[in-house]
Amino acid sequence: MRDDFRRILTQANRANGGATLDTIEGTLVALTEDRAETAAQHLATLAFRYQGEGSFDLAARAYGLAAQISRARAARYELAAIRTSIVDRCRRQAFDGVEDLLEALRRAKAVAGDRGQDDPSLIHIAWDYELAGDAEGAVRSYLLARIARDTLGGQAITIDGDAIERKIRNLRSLQMTTLAEVGRHEEAQALHERTRTILGLGPVRIYDIVSARQAAAQGEGDYRELVSPRRIAEPEIRFLEGPVALTSVCGTLDAPPQYVARFKDCLTFPRSNIVLQGSRLIYDLAAHPDSGIADIKDGKNADQIMTAVYGGGRALVEEPAEVRILDAGLMMFGLQSRNYGHWLLEFVPRMLWFNDPACPAGFPICIDDHMPETHRQIVELLDRRGRPILPLPAQAVRFKELGVAPVPTFFPFDVRPGVPVYDSVWPKDILGAMRRAVFERLAVRGLDLRPTGRRIVLSRKGFTQRQLVNEAEIINALARYGFEVAYPEKLSFVEQIALYHSADVIVGSASSAMTNTIFCNDKARVVALIHENRSFNFRGYTSMIESSGAQVLYIRGTTVPGEKTHPFHANYTVTPQQVLRGLERVGLSP
Repeated sequence: MRDDFRRILTQANRANGGATLDTIEGTLVALTEDRAETAAQHLATLAFRYQGEGSFDLAARAYGLAAQISRARAARYELAAIRTSIVDRCRRQAFDGVEDLLEALRRAKAVAGDRGQDDPSLIHIAWDYELAGDAEGAVRSYLLARIARDTLGGQAITIDGDAIERKIRNLRSLQMTTLAEVGRHEEAQALHERTRTILGLGPVRIYDIVSARQAAAQGEGDYRELVSPRRIAEPEIRFLEGPVALTSVCGTLDAPPQYVARFKDCLTFPRSNIVLQGSRLIYDLAAHPDSGIADIKDGKNADQIMTAVYGGGRALVEEPAEVRILDAGLMMFGLQSRNYGHWLLEFVPRMLWFNDPACPAGFPICIDDHMPETHRQIVELLDRRGRPILPLPAQAVRFKELGVAPVPTFFPFDVRPGVPVYDSVWPKDILGAMRRAVFERLAVRGLDLRPTGRRIVLSRKGFTQRQLVNEAEIINALARYGFEVAYPEKLSFVEQIALYHSADVIVGSASSAMTNTIFCNDKARVVALIHENRSFNFRGYTSMIESSGAQVLYIRGTTVPGEKTHPFHANYTVTPQQVLRGLERVGLSP
């Protein structure tokens, strides 16, 4: 019997594994107690070999047989059998039985006093599915990982640092978007329904996407066009090194109309640009003819309070569990409103139209409550109607009447993977009008805005992204030529405007701090430092900066390798020699 058993084990392989285990199972009843322990060890060794070969189904069965005949190590073998069965089922996408196996594992661990070091990593299985592009396999595995976390104390964070729930939500959004893009919105809706309760989400409804102008034309609101569509010029970009072949795509040179519109009975979500009215989603970006390139982030970013996906001219948006009701408001809240660059370019120009007589004076100005104080200062400065400012927390709001105004240009937050970067061009007339409005209000306050010849270097020391790594070296080199260091984030808005307008030369990283160059004096020269990525939005920065009349020269440094961040936000270095050559190029003699 012993020789037959060894011969069977020796000849076992993946091809004959099932038959081999059938044969072994038939011989086990004849084993004596001492031979049973030896046979169990041999079976465990065979199971381990099967595991190494990726035959987890055979390994689980072999461990199970070992548990049947062993007394001394039955609990240990039983744990191995359950653990291997979990891996086997997940690898085969036979997910429906795994939850029962996790419960069985919990009970077996309690019996064995096991601490779980050998529990299968469902997080890693999910990650493998994710890397393979199998979103559904990844979602099902992450759902099981969530159960394992709650019942067994399993891993709580995914491989790339997201919480399990956030990962499932993002993958579901990806799946739903894929379906929506080919017109399968109802299937996307059903997919969301399968996991929404587990994630604590509400149901989603399907909406037709329209622009504000389209919605008003359909009789659903009042629309007043204040600036007509017009053609704008592509900016000329200057680099220290000479012409650079950019890999981005120039944004549209057809500037959109500027308007103020009012809509009744609208559902909105602070931190988001979405406006829902009946069966419509009113959203100029999503309704734009070029919206197919845009990776619209509403409902995807970490601070969003709902799920939203777009495709095929329609959107799916999660219904909120709780809604605040307000009589009226002007929409100065939205996606990335707390980022200074986005705020100044996308949001602040709206105050021009909210000040227009076509906009009711009694509506409060509604902003996101997570914005820094400088953002509120800008609203207070520009408002000519004495309106109250109402900060909104992260809770859905239904307005009985809502006033909206547009972004000055088509500006995708990001583009879809595989699509060249879209480099938006900002209309000089709108940014110039905003600049004049700010100066007019500051003049009323008696602020002296005359240029004084200052030389400013902008520090980005307080930020972790798009950081000039050798900033201290550059500052020391420039200090010898009369440059002073400025930390814009530490100044009030008025102090920032006075600083930028007073300077003849500004050196700094192409970042949010550079946005204030809109308020430079028209003789100023700007030297913008940036990494070497040729897809960076150079046209966007140039059109923004030169709306003031100033001129900008770019110096591309060396990107710091190995950083796991968006290419636009990579850290970099620039040599002092490059900066000094740049100053000479713009006509400054150090």
